[in-house]
Amino acid sequence: MFSRIFRRFPSTVTSVLHRAQPLLTKPVPSMAFSSQRSLKTRLREGENLYGLFLLSFSPEMAEIASYAGYDFIVVDMEHGAGGVREALNCIRAVEAAGSSTVLRVPDNCQAWTKKALDLGPDGIMFPMIETGKAASDAVSYCRYRPEGLRGCAYTIVRDSKFGFDEEYLRNYTDQLLIMCQIESEEGVKNAKDIVAVDGMDCVMMGPRDLSASLGLLHDPGNEKVKSLMMTAETAVIASDPANGGAYLAGMATAQDKPVDLRLRGYDMIIGATDVPLFKKAVVDDVKNFKFGSS
Repeated sequence: MFSRIFRRFPSTVTSVLHRAQPLLTKPVPSMAFSSQRSLKTRLREGENLYGLFLLSFSPEMAEIASYAGYDFIVVDMEHGAGGVREALNCIRAVEAAGSSTVLRVPDNCQAWTKKALDLGPDGIMFPMIETGKAASDAVSYCRYRPEGLRGCAYTIVRDSKFGFDEEYLRNYTDQLLIMCQIESEEGVKNAKDIVAVDGMDCVMMGPRDLSASLGLLHDPGNEKVKSLMMTAETAVIASDPANGGAYLAGMATAQDKPVDLRLRGYDMIIGATDVPLFKKAVVDDVKNFKFGSS
């Protein structure tokens, strides 16, 4: 077919090939990606970050929260009902609205970490870290061999833009925020060891589980709970994140408002959870209709 066209229109074919030659020989340029600053970068620059827990796994809720101005959304795979596919949809919604995502995995294990990180979140949160060894294990699950144990599928997963990000292996450790939760009396006792783990970027306090570990589930404002919280907070704040220390994150409660946490030196504060916020909004709406003034 081509030979017949060439015989009939030799000058035209030659002209087309001549014009196309630069396109055929020119190397494909590297793809450029979003220059949005990571959570890790923003913390290094001294920002205080405000976030929300997402249990509903609703992409719409995630997107709305991002547009509202939250710096980060924690997609909670520990207590939320969603799985990996649902988490991915939430990440996409958050990113589209200009915010960042942290995935809280159900357990400190290699399998869940691989699944979570391959989705490409800005951070990962490990629950119930009680020793330096547990924190070290968590970090190892986030690093490729030989530095860690993460499975090497980086050429095909979303975390590397499906292999399009040619700088991925050079930058991935600087981009990912690794958070470990201290949620028990044992964790508080070992807070200094946890903070000292190389690669562990941020300690997230868990006041409700901490109170439960003391047998004070229904009394989170107890002085013993407050004392242990202060012990762990002091250990984190005394460290220097720029020299192997950690940032401090926490969840606001009825006893500890966001402003209280900020005044005590918290770098990341989670002010609320989507489900209770929605619950309060709908309860107030119904009350206003049934019992409010006309």
